[in-house]
Amino acid sequence: MRAFQILIDGFAISALYALGATGFTLIFGVSGVLNLSHGAIMVAAAVAAWAAASVLNVGTYAGALIGVAVALLTAFATYFAVVKPIQDSRRIPNEEKEIFVLTGTLLWGIMIQELIAYFFTNNAKTVLPIVEGVVEILGVRTPKNEIFTAIVCCLVIALLWLLVNRTRTGKAVLAASMNPRGVTLLGLELTNIYIVVWAIYGILAGIAGVLLGMFLGVSSYSVGPLTASAFSIVVLGGLGSVSGSLIAAFVVGYLETLTAYLVSPAYRTIPALLLLVFVMYIRPQGLLGRR
Repeated sequence: MRAFQILIDGFAISALYALGATGFTLIFGVSGVLNLSHGAIMVAAAVAAWAAASVLNVGTYAGALIGVAVALLTAFATYFAVVKPIQDSRRIPNEEKEIFVLTGTLLWGIMIQELIAYFFTNNAKTVLPIVEGVVEILGVRTPKNEIFTAIVCCLVIALLWLLVNRTRTGKAVLAASMNPRGVTLLGLELTNIYIVVWAIYGILAGIAGVLLGMFLGVSSYSVGPLTASAFSIVVLGGLGSVSGSLIAAFVVGYLETLTAYLVSPAYRTIPALLLLVFVMYIRPQGLLGRR
């Protein structure tokens, strides 16, 4: 029974990690940006959903939508207020812009974290679940919301795959990730593609944040660990590789779940970090990365 419980819990947390890391990877693959405010955007979505549903009493569904909308707006603010001004600046040498973007998004994430702590305290917030109750599977009592979380994450990832591979907009995004100069020569505006990608990212981060708030709860202290987990997953899977990030998300998710059950929740992130160090030594480009 315990093994089956680990299997269910590990799948749910892995699916959440995969959803969050997919957007993180998409941003890097298309525009070369490592967004270190990722965890702050997820937490902002969860806290907004909690406040809307529990404080303003707008309802669980409306609260979840508000949380996703807040993540979308925060993602756009990250791009237009932090990333784009650095990328367009003529005062910063091109070879130094990546460092400035890393620093800028990190500081932006800290600002969001402090604002969340100031207005909502550092106490953990649990978003009201959309699906309540428990279900018994092979003798193991599992919250319905946990199963709902895993299903939604898988469906959203599947919809993203269809968008990228079956629509004109998605193919433009895919082309921009492979050859930005070629896309420009074809007459497509890269800025518009970047805006689309940041919109997709904001929605993915928002959904992941709200579901995480329903599943485990979040606080301002969650910002750092969430960003670190996403960064570890995309590096382990291979920078820019969505497929690699999906595989890495499940590896990290199950490693953390096994550690939490068999050792202690306090040490759940250590094995994944050790694995990351090991992989970086033997295969620096990650599992499926090319660079």
